[in-house]
Amino acid sequence: MSQAAADRYAWIEPDVEDLGAGVYRIPLPLPLDGLKAVNVYAITDPGGVDLIDAGFAIVAARERLTEALRQLGYGLGDVRNFIVTHIHIDHYSLAVELRREFRTLISLGADERANLVATREMINGAGGHKVFGGENLRRLGAAELIDRLPALERQGPMFRDWEDPDRWVADGADLDLRTRTLRAVHTPGHTRGHLVYHDAAAEIMFAGDHVLPHITPSIGFEPAGNRMALRDYLSSLARTLELPDARLLPAHGPVTASTHQRVNELLAHHDTRLDETLAAVREGHATPLEVATAVKWTRRQTRFGDLDLFGQVQAVNETAAHLEVLLVRGQVTREVSPAGADLYQVPHP
Repeated sequence: MSQAAADRYAWIEPDVEDLGAGVYRIPLPLPLDGLKAVNVYAITDPGGVDLIDAGFAIVAARERLTEALRQLGYGLGDVRNFIVTHIHIDHYSLAVELRREFRTLISLGADERANLVATREMINGAGGHKVFGGENLRRLGAAELIDRLPALERQGPMFRDWEDPDRWVADGADLDLRTRTLRAVHTPGHTRGHLVYHDAAAEIMFAGDHVLPHITPSIGFEPAGNRMALRDYLSSLARTLELPDARLLPAHGPVTASTHQRVNELLAHHDTRLDETLAAVREGHATPLEVATAVKWTRRQTRFGDLDLFGQVQAVNETAAHLEVLLVRGQVTREVSPAGADLYQVPHP
């Protein structure tokens, strides 16, 4: 690994990072091929700890969190709140596991209710395919991927106990902690109920997966689905720019100095992707699958065929989200093929 690459991934090392004023970053390990860690942020005071996000319910994450808290002078029983940014398993599941033992309170965005319901249906076999986005593949012109989904589904759910939080947090709610007040800001796109937590006085933002410093968040990767996820995400980025700039405390990646700087980079990225998507439609690619195969993926500019199956499902769904934004803007039209696939084309003059 080059020095640049080593520096890029230094944030995943199991160290407690002191961010000042009683706030600490604790990276917890993930059992995933792509993401290797998730940041949990500890907000401490003499009476206990509040955590932003919780990590994945695996033994290694629990042990690492226990050790990190011990270094700070606390135990798992001293955690008062899990303030979770969104419903994904690497943010929510360890909170549910630990609540059973320690009665810690869990807060989650109000608009994640639909995702909890859909997750339970998916696990119980009532929601079609057990891969997020799998139910859309025929409509996206990717029926050939459906036959390959059982290979992913046979792995079974990595977590079954998708219990409700203790508190559903509304947009604009103020969470009054012992040392600070966090303002919940609804930022749908990555998921429909995603929240960021803004501490205006300290000029910091706990951004979850809404703004990530090195990668672009997946769009609409959620069991309930959202055809307009990219439109929502772009609006959420614009809303973030309306807030005072703040130090970026992301769920994946290192802490950086400016949320606004990264938001502008993400907006520019999606402008480029929308241009690439429109160009592919102009070339005659009509279904989301066809368009997805015409563009490159990840920062490594990987071809669609070189992605693994999970990556291909995500790529087709994200392409559809970009096509829907182009549709809303009037840059493409959409009709449905006899096979039920969405077909996009540039309007004739």
